[in-house]
Amino acid sequence: MPLWAQENAASGRTVLKRVQPQYPALAQRMSIKGVVKVEVIVQPDGTVKSISAKGGHPLLVDAAQQAIRHWRWKPESLESVESIEIRFNPN
Repeated sequence: MPLWAQENAASGRTVLKRVQPQYPALAQRMSIKGVVKVEVIVQPDGTVKSISAKGGHPLLVDAAQQAIRHWRWKPESLESVESIEIRFNPN
């Protein structure tokens, strides 16, 4: 299970709903851990428009992206770019 998820948003946009990523079984068996960094473009209605991986093991990146697709932010008048880091630790 991920140890933590942190939003490093320049916009200061409020997250209304966070979904924790599932730790991939294969990654657990292989003791893969680390930080996934993604950049998310959030639409004015607060839904995810796109996600771009900026770093992390591919197994962990996929799990993080699947969860973040379900995140919701507070609606705003314009799109915003949000930076998110999720740390995975098998222990």
